[in-house]
Amino acid sequence: MSRAAIIQPNQSYTFADYFKLNFAPQDILAYFGASLQRRSLPLPRYAGILDRLTDLKSRIEESLPRLGLTSEMARREFLIAPVLTDVLHYTQATLNVEYPVVVNNQLKGSLDYLLQNQQTFLVIEAKNEDLERGFVQLAIELIALDQWIESDQAILPGAISTGNIWQFGQFDRHSRKVTQDLNLYRVPADLDDLLRILVQILNCNSSLSENDFPGS
Repeated sequence: MSRAAIIQPNQSYTFADYFKLNFAPQDILAYFGASLQRRSLPLPRYAGILDRLTDLKSRIEESLPRLGLTSEMARREFLIAPVLTDVLHYTQATLNVEYPVVVNNQLKGSLDYLLQNQQTFLVIEAKNEDLERGFVQLAIELIALDQWIESDQAILPGAISTGNIWQFGQFDRHSRKVTQDLNLYRVPADLDDLLRILVQILNCNSSLSENDFPGS
């Protein structure tokens, strides 16, 4: 199968369009000169005190049985947003919602969430159930962000979330390798782990490199 048949050079694509493509993820990424690997990422955890963790977990556990999570918007508002709000508390990062990125006609759209702490960037993509296709969209967004930002950050991290399930990924800007973590983090069961990973990513300094992601 030719790459031209996967991505039409003269056609316009938004990030959301890549979620709809039925082609193999590695073939889609190959069009942009990137490769894909799937393996467990031993992501570093924040070792400090999470003073809001107990309250956040209690609120989520209390509300989950009463929530109708049939829409992406509901998941974003009631499950993802509370987690990211606490991440902002611990990191003093800034959060942009529906952040617009336009690199070219094939790399454009809005990032659901873009968190930034000094020169460290983290992309969060919200999706309703389909993690596999959602990860392809996340990968394309990280590839676009590589050309959009001016930063020395060697590894661009991201996460795909359905609200109650999270999966991490990263894009190595030098090797142009996208890594999809095989591990899944569930909310509220793995909330402690999830928060510590998110906080640690944003607490890394602008010289973030493969050494900050063991096993890269």
